[in-house]
Amino acid sequence: MAKECSHTRSFSVCDLILHSLTRTRTHLVECMHWLARLMLIARAGVMTGAEDDIPLGERKTVTDFCYLLDKSKQLFNGLRDLPQYRHKQWQSYFGRTFDVYTKLWKFQQQHRQVLENRHGLKRWQIGEVASKIGQLYYHYYLRTSETSYLNEAFSFYSAIRQRSYYYQVNKEDRPELVVKKLRYYARYIVVCLLLNKMDLVKVLVKELSEEIEEYTQRFNTEDQLEWNLVLQEVAAFLEADPVVVLNNENTVVVISNRLQEGGMSPLEQGMVVGQLTLADALIIGNCNNQVKFSELTIDMFRILQALEREPVNLATTTSKHGTLEPSEKPAKRENPHKYLLYKPTFSQLFTFLSASFKELPVNSVLLVYLSATGVFPTGCLDYEGPYDFGGVLTNTNRDVVNGETGQKRNQAQKEMHCLHPGDLFPFTRKPLFVIVDSSNSTAYKNFTNLFGQPLVCLLSPTVYPQSMQDQSQRGSLFTLFLYCPLLAFLSVCGLSSLRQGLWEKAEQFLCKVFRDIGQMITHSRAIDQAFLQFYGDEFLRLLLIRFVFCSATLRMHKLFQESRSFPESYPQLPKQDTVESSFLRKHVLELAAMLDVQRLFWDGALDVNY
Repeated sequence: MAKECSHTRSFSVCDLILHSLTRTRTHLVECMHWLARLMLIARAGVMTGAEDDIPLGERKTVTDFCYLLDKSKQLFNGLRDLPQYRHKQWQSYFGRTFDVYTKLWKFQQQHRQVLENRHGLKRWQIGEVASKIGQLYYHYYLRTSETSYLNEAFSFYSAIRQRSYYYQVNKEDRPELVVKKLRYYARYIVVCLLLNKMDLVKVLVKELSEEIEEYTQRFNTEDQLEWNLVLQEVAAFLEADPVVVLNNENTVVVISNRLQEGGMSPLEQGMVVGQLTLADALIIGNCNNQVKFSELTIDMFRILQALEREPVNLATTTSKHGTLEPSEKPAKRENPHKYLLYKPTFSQLFTFLSASFKELPVNSVLLVYLSATGVFPTGCLDYEGPYDFGGVLTNTNRDVVNGETGQKRNQAQKEMHCLHPGDLFPFTRKPLFVIVDSSNSTAYKNFTNLFGQPLVCLLSPTVYPQSMQDQSQRGSLFTLFLYCPLLAFLSVCGLSSLRQGLWEKAEQFLCKVFRDIGQMITHSRAIDQAFLQFYGDEFLRLLLIRFVFCSATLRMHKLFQESRSFPESYPQLPKQDTVESSFLRKHVLELAAMLDVQRLFWDGALDVNY
């Protein structure tokens, strides 16, 4: 009876408030906040018994917790509506969300016993809060590209598992709670993949598989195929690397391919190069049948890490604003900001390009990485312009036949669902660095530098030997060279494993090779100045050096016998000074001899058909 009276009192007060505050819109908003709080009080009373039996302090604790919980859910759900671009819009919203979750997390820690006794707080609910905080850090990483936030996300996800927050979920007859647990596992796996914690990923996949089996048997749900597909995708992702490194115990050694501290040799003293900095990168993945997990293809995953430094652990403390953000932020952005676009439509891609172009700081570079199916032109025209060479596919619902698009249309019409070279022309008003990994990458060598700004395009081979084509589902060889040159070199030589000692020896040798390639680029008198203008940035320098090494390796390999199997660039590199340098050829043969695969390479003048 006391409970019923309490509810009557609560809503009668609401009626009075509503009557007196509905004159203006501001008052109405204030009224709704009051209404929400009073409903929380009523709900707390329903869950814990008669309000009159609960001490006032404990009743206030439950009410404050319910308010913080509802507020956190509102803010978290609002994140979905925020655009990924326009930093000023989403950063302040993230700050408020972090602030509320900080208060909520501390509050439940300080009042755990009261909340369990009076509110019926369960461990899976604590796990949900921790999971949301992990998601916050992960999405903040996606928006800022600062890898330190990945470590923070990992800390919360790891705590959930260690403390068995979701353990009791399986005992409740609520399938939606089990789905929460399964989604937590999937998110945890993504973070572990990005942090290269492959051993833990295998353990998590095994646990997830067991959870899925129990879930489908117990509830007989319709989403069994979807969850089995998740398991298949992550298993394929783990097996995508063509080569494994083994230690003395025959255990696989995980190799990180992010930029290490001191991993790039410093520029020579007095070397004149550009002062441009890579600020933004658009990473687009639209390859058919390529291994993927959570809207991240293997090529996207690899180039993503090639544009990041090794994560640094930042101590998470509460700042004076009460946020969960690290107390000390880097003085400058450590990594370029990245947009990850999985199978975007043309309009989505153009929107992100435009937003990134608009926000690009002075003396900064925009990088566009395209890993996509080729779209070829139809017919031959007398005039060949920037829309006459085809390009790469953007997302559409049309069928794709044999890996390439097919549609009956007038030969004079251009492909709509395609990013043509001409589509990038407006963005060459600022420094632009383009990487195209596609069967029609050569469409982008027909660029015209209309505005005199630095512009470079690195273009993949368009044809691979049959043995290499069979491996295309596990990622492109060209992107593999840009991600980890030694891994790609071993793959192209048909090696599937290597001892850790020999791997480390080869890596040390490659460091010397890369220093020499850097000197070839900077000392060449024939090289286009665009390459030197980008060379001052560590990430772009590394990509250029790896590109030259890739080109030299494939030109010397006996399986690559036609010009379409070699990478190209716009502007063209001076071949005699770089990719066909006798000095670099000597280095490739030395590496091949170290790995006992020199028989696969031409050891004299290049007998290939250019």
